[in-house]
Amino acid sequence: MVHASPTAAGHLVAWQSRAGELPAVLAEVLAVCEQHGVNERECGDVLDLLAMLGCDAQTQAAALWFDVAHRHPLVWEQRAASLKEELQRLVAGQMAAERVWALHAQRPPEGGSEGLRRLLLAIIRDLRVVFILLARQLAKMRAASTLPEGERQELARLTRDIHSPLANRLGIWQLKWELEDLAFRYLQSDIYKRIAKLLDERRGDRESFIRETLSELGDALQEADIHADLAGRPKHIFSIWKKMQRKAVEFSDLYDIRAVRVLVDSVADCYGALGVVHALWPHLPGEFDDYVARPKSNGYRSLHTAVIGPHSKTLEVQIRTHDMHRANELGVAAHWRYKEGGSGDADFEAKIAWMRKLLEPRSDDGELAAELQTELLEDRVYVLTPKGEVVDMPHGATVLDFAYHVHTEVGHRCRGAKVNGRIVPLTHQPHSGDRVEILTAKIAEPSRDWLSAHHGYLNTSRARDKVRAWFRRSAHDANLSAGRTLFERELKRLAMLDTDHTKLPALFNLQTHDELLIALALGEISPGQVARVLQESQQPPEPPSVPTTARPTVFDHSAISIEGVGNLLTVLARCCQPLPGDPVRGFITRTRGVSVHRANCTSLARLARRDPDRVIEVSWGHAAAQAYEVTIQLNGYDRKGLQKDVVGVISNANIGIIASSSRLFARTGEVEMRYTLRVRDFEQLSTLLDRLAALPNVVEARRVGAG
Repeated sequence: MVHASPTAAGHLVAWQSRAGELPAVLAEVLAVCEQHGVNERECGDVLDLLAMLGCDAQTQAAALWFDVAHRHPLVWEQRAASLKEELQRLVAGQMAAERVWALHAQRPPEGGSEGLRRLLLAIIRDLRVVFILLARQLAKMRAASTLPEGERQELARLTRDIHSPLANRLGIWQLKWELEDLAFRYLQSDIYKRIAKLLDERRGDRESFIRETLSELGDALQEADIHADLAGRPKHIFSIWKKMQRKAVEFSDLYDIRAVRVLVDSVADCYGALGVVHALWPHLPGEFDDYVARPKSNGYRSLHTAVIGPHSKTLEVQIRTHDMHRANELGVAAHWRYKEGGSGDADFEAKIAWMRKLLEPRSDDGELAAELQTELLEDRVYVLTPKGEVVDMPHGATVLDFAYHVHTEVGHRCRGAKVNGRIVPLTHQPHSGDRVEILTAKIAEPSRDWLSAHHGYLNTSRARDKVRAWFRRSAHDANLSAGRTLFERELKRLAMLDTDHTKLPALFNLQTHDELLIALALGEISPGQVARVLQESQQPPEPPSVPTTARPTVFDHSAISIEGVGNLLTVLARCCQPLPGDPVRGFITRTRGVSVHRANCTSLARLARRDPDRVIEVSWGHAAAQAYEVTIQLNGYDRKGLQKDVVGVISNANIGIIASSSRLFARTGEVEMRYTLRVRDFEQLSTLLDRLAALPNVVEARRVGAG
């Protein structure tokens, strides 16, 4: 870390004069600044502030490189490539923050700033950038008195909405109070001057009172054998005004203009010190809070009391252990939450706490560097509406999820989307900082495909619930018809039309088959669930008259249970390619053991007529957890890259291709593709067929039926 005493003039010249003493990375950029005349007062002020915060040389150098890039873009372009990736990332983060400043300038002056603060943290990949932004903003505010009124007002609003809350969350009190007071001074100058005058009039009396109070309290604690560190707690103008507003009182009625803080060694000493305070001075009823025994929801711990102190003047006293104080200052207590009156999710709060930990004094700079390289996983994305408003959604949310997040009716009428001006599919997942525009139709008409998890249109339960609610309000007959279509389509494409489904409603705790179809239409039950349960519950029908001689696939016989027979070699017949869950029959071959067929296999039926005595009952065993061969067929219209897309979907599903063939009907442009695959189970096959059917130009994807 590089430390320097604040310079009297605040210019960069003082730093440049010490270049020989500084790390090379900082000396290099100081030389560039000197060469190109970048020596404004603000630059030196920023370095002084970063040194005060204990920031490393890379962070300080990055602040200056940004000034070079901002004032001399060509110089930056020439030098950037030769800099370390870390420095480039820090400068890029500052440039990304400029987007947030621009968005703020477009917004109304009141409200909506929390989204911008979250967006800022989301787009900055190296969190040291936040320290630079705060230091630079304070330097600008210190010099703002020379700016035109309009620019000064806009700078103060940006400080109030973005920088002051961030400094508060980070626990950088030295910056927080000054940022708040300066913004307040420029935005509400009359009130600021009135409170400042009242404070000045009483400053001497107040300081004298605090000295007397600390002396009297210190003696009492020493007499009680309680070791404590005492200090007056400064009050700032903006904080005083906020309390006046919150309590609807005048300045003269505030009891905590005079305040002291007591730091002790143990929890027992906290209550001991409290007893000493209350024995020394009478406390004010209703002005005691025990956040030690009952910490705030954000973890904040301290004893707060108000008493009538020396000369009958009110006094606020805060009592806590040294550990509590460090935890509160560090961010475990997330002091910012109750100060700002907001609430944050756990993951976002954890990120802020991590940032605040960077302020801890460390003896090992290597440890700090290693921690700075830690990547924090984002579970939220922060995207923009066309008007520049920030919307945060779960990671993995699609543009259709975004439409429903904006408004239910926008989601229902959604027909397309643009991300940063480019048309994207409804399954597109935007990134933080993207600007999303939803294209809508006049009539609300959600698609039932949106409810299918396999299609990937909706990834948030909130949006899916809204789509289900829309269909639930639809006519009963329409839902029944849609459910029947989904049910029959699923059974057809999986070659299960001949199975008995009379027991299905009971297996889903439903009364009738119509209830099952309506649940299917509303997305409460997926087609894959229906088919899987149907397969698992299906009992093998009566044995047919004759067995088969299909080409078998050698198979681990431990996956098949053979009724009434010991361990026999089993093979899966290629003619029907049964999968776990399919109703199956066995046929005893002369040389290959037992050939296993689907129960409705036409080859099995033809051969069974010749030798019905060789048909036996078989069932799937618990060891059926390996790969099985199955043939699927795709019908559609030919286009460039169709075969490549199909193979890509199969490959992405981790499914192996054993054989493939295709036929093109040149006259009509239709294409028929067959793939023999090795799948894990029925559920994997069902998911694959869904994804294949969703490909452009694919009309149908189904499992090849028996026979």
